[in-house]
Amino acid sequence: MSAKVWLVGAGPGDPELLTLKAVRALNEADVVLIDDLVNDAVLVHCPQARIIAVGKRGGCRSTPQAFIHRLMLRYARQGKCVVRLKGGDPCIFGRGGEEAQWLREREIEVELVNGITAGLAGATQCDISLTLRGVARGVTLVTAHTQDDSELNWRALAHSGTTLVIYMGVAKLSEIREQLLAGGMATDTPVAMIENASLPHQRECRSNLTAMQEDAHNFQLKSPAILVIGAVAASDNAERSQPAAAPTEEHYANLA
Repeated sequence: MSAKVWLVGAGPGDPELLTLKAVRALNEADVVLIDDLVNDAVLVHCPQARIIAVGKRGGCRSTPQAFIHRLMLRYARQGKCVVRLKGGDPCIFGRGGEEAQWLREREIEVELVNGITAGLAGATQCDISLTLRGVARGVTLVTAHTQDDSELNWRALAHSGTTLVIYMGVAKLSEIREQLLAGGMATDTPVAMIENASLPHQRECRSNLTAMQEDAHNFQLKSPAILVIGAVAASDNAERSQPAAAPTEEHYANLA
């Protein structure tokens, strides 16, 4: 039996955002290596599989990447169908590209399956269109956390004319604010801070670039959260209710 690993994006949390291809991979899986941010409700699609938690989350003790590599390789060489199940999209800050390259160098077949990334899903749930004709000509996805602590070109981002979607930025709100202001971004640029994108307990806080750190503190913003910075994040109301169509925990239980 040929060795193969599926690198699958489970989406931001709502099980109904799982793709049909992801469901097919889970249906065929013998082993599923699952990340912390994956909703356990999606495991209804792989009752036959062995589930191994290999969580990786910022600020917490995480499974070493080298160990995850070795697990995938071991089971693939045993002829098992291996699914590496990641939150969001495996190639948007999910190390999917790194893992695919590592496995292919060892002659393991790899197939990547896209998932909806949290930046897109969270914005949509808050009625934010990341691109909007006449308002935002594009969108830029960046991470505030880098493995080598390298600096982003904040000035270029501030003048890009695109909507900025920043992942893993909760712990660096002060730096993000200061760098964008220093780069020339307007002080009143709208900001949406979205916690637990697409889940029943999703929360959002609307602010602007100047006030976002204080507002996040008062809101008690916690990870996982994404920041949407740009004109599209403007709101006509000081307070916004949660989307009426947001699914409930009971709804997820019924799916299982």
